[in-house]
Amino acid sequence: MFRRKQDEETSYWLSYSDMMAGLLLCFVLIISLTMLRAKVQYDEKETQLAGKEEELNMQSVELVNQQKKLSLQSDELEKQKNKLIAQEEKLMSQEETLNEQDQLLGELEALLAEQEAKLEDIIGVRKELIERLKKEFENSDLSVTIDEETGDITFDSSILFDYNKSTLIDSGKDFLSSFLPRYIDILLSDDYKDYISEVDIVGHTDTDGTYLFNLNLSQERAYNVAQYCMSEDNKILSESELKKLQEVLTTAGKSYSNPVYNSDGSVNMEKSRRVEVSFRLKDEEMIKEMIEILSASSDEKSENTDEEVKTEE
Repeated sequence: MFRRKQDEETSYWLSYSDMMAGLLLCFVLIISLTMLRAKVQYDEKETQLAGKEEELNMQSVELVNQQKKLSLQSDELEKQKNKLIAQEEKLMSQEETLNEQDQLLGELEALLAEQEAKLEDIIGVRKELIERLKKEFENSDLSVTIDEETGDITFDSSILFDYNKSTLIDSGKDFLSSFLPRYIDILLSDDYKDYISEVDIVGHTDTDGTYLFNLNLSQERAYNVAQYCMSEDNKILSESELKKLQEVLTTAGKSYSNPVYNSDGSVNMEKSRRVEVSFRLKDEEMIKEMIEILSASSDEKSENTDEEVKTEE
């Protein structure tokens, strides 16, 4: 009975041991499975983390590239900004220049208008003088020709001189004694004396002979006419008229540099031998030149303005 009891106890402990071993094996399996699963999850996480890290690296590289691109764009924008500032400064400078030129143009136009008015006044005086001279001499017995544009008076040198001579003949003295007082009475009258700057006596010859011979001949003829007219002994003019005339009288010889031509183009020898008396008005040539200069300046200014506008566009 004791053995039976001992066997039962032994059997009990064996069953308990087997049960415990089974439980331990179950725990080991559970722990192994848990660790295996944890390792698998860990590997998956590692793989995911590696992928994330690679993605982050790629994003970082892309970000660096974007930053470089933005930096280049920023530099380009800065250049464009500086360029725009420079263009604005240039436009402001050009606008100031245009304003200055407009102001100058206004002043030039005012001066041009003033000079044109003066020129018109002078032209009016010249027309009046020419009309007075034409009226004075057109019905006279003096053989003179009056240029309707300039007022120059021409007379045949044969009235004054023998052929190839420069000494005044009697008919020439009579002619000058009749012509000059009437001419001076109009030209140096109170109405016109302040406008007269010069009275010119100019000699011309035909084309026969050398230039220098004819130059000397034409100069002597012009001088002898002036000398006779200005001589107090001849009493052609009064003392006051002589004083007025000597302030403006000049002489010149042109040789055959300005001959008179026939309709067929040949030189009219007789008409080429002549003496001309002309007058100049004060400031006439200067005002004409000034108007030409001012007109040219205005045209140039307009062209420059058009060019600047085209350049800006």
